Amino acid sequence: MVAAQRDLWRPTEVLAAFQQVGFNPSLSKVAALWNGTPVTVRLDDLDKMCAALNCTVAELMQAEPLAAGQATSEVGQRAVGAEEQPSAGPVRPVPRGRRGAGPRSLPPS
Repeated sequence: MVAAQRDLWRPTEVLAAFQQVGFNPSLSKVAALWNGTPVTVRLDDLDKMCAALNCTVAELMQAEPLAAGQATSEVGQRAVGAEEQPSAGPVRPVPRGRRGAGPRSLPPS
């Protein structure tokens, strides 16, 4: 939407704007940004996109509400490793313990 507001209507035009600020993604990456929701975007690249389009990150990204099953309540949540686990809500990942309880061995010299 931001590109269209800047009168950039094709991925090739957006690519040319990106190249003016030193951002050189492939045309296929620009087309993926233009046509849909990208899987990932590096923060450095996001800065360059904002510079090329003269906009802020907030103008490029739009928050989406969580699905009903993903919504969490902050009431009752505890830090990872707390003694008691909350009975409801998502389970947070906990680092897996090492097999041996002793200190790590040193590499061979």
